[in-house]
Amino acid sequence: MRHATGEHTPGTSGYDAELRRHNEVLRRAVGVQFHDRVLDIGCGTGQTTRQAARTARAGSALGVDVSAPAIERARELARPEGLRNVTFEHADAQVHRFPQERFDLAISRFGTMFFDDPVAAFANIGRALRPAGRLVMMVWQAHERNEWDVAIHQSLEAAEGPVAAACDGPDPFSLADPPTVKEILQAAGFAGVAFSDVHEPVYYGPDVAAALDWIRGFTCTSEVLKRLDPAAATRAVERLRVALAAHLSDDGVWFNSRAWIITAHRHREGTQPRPVS
Repeated sequence: MRHATGEHTPGTSGYDAELRRHNEVLRRAVGVQFHDRVLDIGCGTGQTTRQAARTARAGSALGVDVSAPAIERARELARPEGLRNVTFEHADAQVHRFPQERFDLAISRFGTMFFDDPVAAFANIGRALRPAGRLVMMVWQAHERNEWDVAIHQSLEAAEGPVAAACDGPDPFSLADPPTVKEILQAAGFAGVAFSDVHEPVYYGPDVAAALDWIRGFTCTSEVLKRLDPAAATRAVERLRVALAAHLSDDGVWFNSRAWIITAHRHREGTQPRPVS
């Protein structure tokens, strides 16, 4: 879920902290090699990009994201580590002119669900991969399989009804359906599409106050609260507070979640996009 402020700050709360369990699963699935040239799509503040660069010591890692503040923060975080093989660019992976057949591996941690034209986007990414280059990305499974999203929507809908709580922005669950995703990736020139179930919780902060502050910054939550009148917004926030308190444990606020790790590789004869039927 995108944060309205573009905030990805690591620490006791924030995007990297939220996905701490998912990050380790993705790291193992990606399997970066010593000589790999890695492209990180929707890299945020670059945690996954820096991890790739540390492993691909004889290769390189490029992180791209549509958020300029996130990219600037990624550069700031990379400097103290002295990583000479990591770079970041403010770019939209759907249309950015990547060097063709440059990368061995394209990775993404919840950064590929928001493309306006996913076939065009993945075809563009595919052209940046060498023939047989790999794609490994993590995306959310369906809304109803993600306790965090169900709880947020129930809290907002209970305050004012489902219409008022509807979100107008990009769908974070747009790549949840395996047959649809397989069709998209095949149309974009990928083969060997496979799905692995990821069942790990998300972390929203050390206490209810921190978790509420984080969730109120989600793009959807923020937009809905702005649309509500003050009394309805107050009711929604209180319901969110109650839901978060119900998920508070000794080590913070956690919600169940389900995701996919999707793997594929570029056709050896090259990426040949075709229309989705």
